[in-house]
This record gives sequence, structure tokens and C-alpha cells, in this order.
Amino acid sequence: MDTVQRLTADRPVVIFSKSTCCMCHTIKTLIRSFGANPTVYELDELANGQQLERALVAVAGQRLSFPVVFIGQELVGGDNEVMSLHVKGKLVPLLKKAKAIWI
Repeated sequence: MDTVQRLTADRPVVIFSKSTCCMCHTIKTLIRSFGANPTVYELDELANGQQLERALVAVAGQRLSFPVVFIGQELVGGDNEVMSLHVKGKLVPLLKKAKAIWI
């Protein structure tokens, strides 16, 4: 839990991803399309990736789907939650509030 807080602190957008996941790629592309530069951790490429995955489950209190997205140090959720925010027109304002984008 402390690890997740440390990795998300002072970063407007953090994405915990898996390099072979098509939805991870889609969400990273979507967020970058607005001009944001997310910090991305590819769990399948990190030596402590499984440990981080367990820490993310502890933070969320449930099993997660990937990607796991934090905006403004707050857990937004996975691909469904991010896409839902986008469709409702709430993703860009959230990115602006977190100072991930300015326009």
C-alpha cells in the first residue's frame, strides 16, 4: 500500500499496465491523446510486478482489471471506469484538475 502511494505521489496520472494487454494500450493512447504524459509501470516487465499487483488489490479492496489508473493520486479504476468517464465528458476535466493537461 505504501508502495502504491509512493509511486503515485506527485504525479498527475499513473497507469499500472501490462505490456501485452490491448485495453492497457487503448487507455494509455486515450489519455495521451489529450496531451497528458502519464507515468506508466508495466507490471509484467518489472521484477516486483507481482508484488505491485498485490498492493494494488489491497488498495482497491478487490480484484482489478488492467490497466489500473490513478488521476490526481486517486484511484479511478480500470478501462471500464476510464471509458465511462470519457463518454460522460468527465475525463478531460479530471485531467485538468490533476494538472495533467492545461487546455
